Amino acid sequence: MLIKRIINGISAGILISIGGTVFLACDNKYVGAVMFSVALLCICYKGYSLFTGKVGYLPEKHGKDEFSVLLLGLLGNVIGTSALGRAIAFMNPALKETALNMCNNKLALSFPQVLIKGIMCGVLMYLAVSIYRDKKTPLGILFCIPVFILSGFEHSIADMFYFAASGIVSLKAFGFIWTVILGNAVGAVIMCLFTLLAEEKKND
Repeated sequence: MLIKRIINGISAGILISIGGTVFLACDNKYVGAVMFSVALLCICYKGYSLFTGKVGYLPEKHGKDEFSVLLLGLLGNVIGTSALGRAIAFMNPALKETALNMCNNKLALSFPQVLIKGIMCGVLMYLAVSIYRDKKTPLGILFCIPVFILSGFEHSIADMFYFAASGIVSLKAFGFIWTVILGNAVGAVIMCLFTLLAEEKKND
């Protein structure tokens, strides 16, 4: 069971890395943002474990099993993005250079800026996944993913891939990733709580 959860996380990390690769490779950022959506579409349809897609549901279910799925999935996400990031950098040095420039710009941001960008991405990730689950439609994914990318919001798992591809290994990069993880979690959880509150009011 533990291995399966980690493998599901690795699978999600691989798909996010593919989405990140196509974004880095596209000269047109609008095309790249739309094509990135393929990653979350495949993750949702296959049922893989993506941290940013699951963390928002903690207010609904927060037992030991849910935390195990979340944390082991996150571990798998790290493994998948780290491996693919290094492989893509080796395969295509030009993409490594693009990732390096992107990550240097990210590291120039202040802590509050990174946190807010992470929170806003978390909001959109929760909406994308919840619309897919509740309404059985990919429309939330097809719109929310390009919106968070074009808005410059930060997605922790995608950032893991970008930093792995860039070759940057530092305490500052480590702190950046954890700040984004925190922001993604806060944004997704807040949106879930608002959704639950709205449903309660509807039933009153």
